[in-house]
Amino acid sequence: MSVPDSSPHVPVLLDEAISAIGPAPGDVIVDATFGAGGYTRRLLDAGATVHAFDRDPDAIRIGNDWAETREDPPRLVLHERRFSEMVEAMAEAGVGSVDAVVMDIGVSSMQLDQAERGFAFAAEGPLDMRMSREGASAADFLNEASEAEIADVLFHLGEERQSRRVARAIVAARPLATTADLARAVRKAVGYQANYKGKGAPKDPATRSFQAIRIHVNGELEELEAALKAAETLLREGGKLAVVSFHSLEDRIVKRFLREAANAAAGTSRHLPAANDAAPATFAELSKAIRPSEAELARNPRARSATLRAATRTAAPAREAA
Repeated sequence: MSVPDSSPHVPVLLDEAISAIGPAPGDVIVDATFGAGGYTRRLLDAGATVHAFDRDPDAIRIGNDWAETREDPPRLVLHERRFSEMVEAMAEAGVGSVDAVVMDIGVSSMQLDQAERGFAFAAEGPLDMRMSREGASAADFLNEASEAEIADVLFHLGEERQSRRVARAIVAARPLATTADLARAVRKAVGYQANYKGKGAPKDPATRSFQAIRIHVNGELEELEAALKAAETLLREGGKLAVVSFHSLEDRIVKRFLREAANAAAGTSRHLPAANDAAPATFAELSKAIRPSEAELARNPRARSATLRAATRTAAPAREAA
């Protein structure tokens, strides 16, 4: 069954991720980050049943518009929930284990390109950044948090070296209501001229701050850690996990999780026998970091920071359960 592709979002490392999980007819697969449905589309075409998760109601609406995917029983099941809740959601759906889990972490092109969502400063919009459209917005955080709290977020989640200076400028510019308000405050703090486009022009520093604030508002790193544990619990023996990340902090979390799950933590050697007190490895066949090809980067410059990591579930019980 083929689903028409009308989405402006271009999935990154799509071929590589699909190859890593190897979908087959009859497989039950979790697409933990449905977005515009790029991964789900390929999984359905391969004959799999897909349980797709997204906390963004706009993404779920897109999935519901795929009327031609309706089958009895359905092969596309949509869950308007956080992907960290996949174990509970699948249990409610009567599914105890799955053949694969694929994740495409972070904000989608669809969200970035909608000025009214407030994820980017390319076009002015409300300072929102909420993936679920619920809870505190970026404006709420920036207008109410202390200068120290803002500086911590910018430093730890955006790796902004001038975090204290930028936080001070943000507080001085209160109240902030739009993406332009935030971008101006950040640029002023670091002395950046946005209209300078000459050779060697530095990257707009507002990028780091927007990224940090978005990650904080949506609790993205905590969600990722919880989702990886959920995938470990849900995957059957031989099941595949594939995770595409776009940020060094995200990739670090995925890499550490898989290495610990495979008992391949730093300081150990694959040539030595496992320690007697080590817990059984829950993942094996860890891939190396897979990055976009030059051809993909030419087609989609937003893919430049993407990294794919994949692994295979062993028979060992999930560590949380153990």
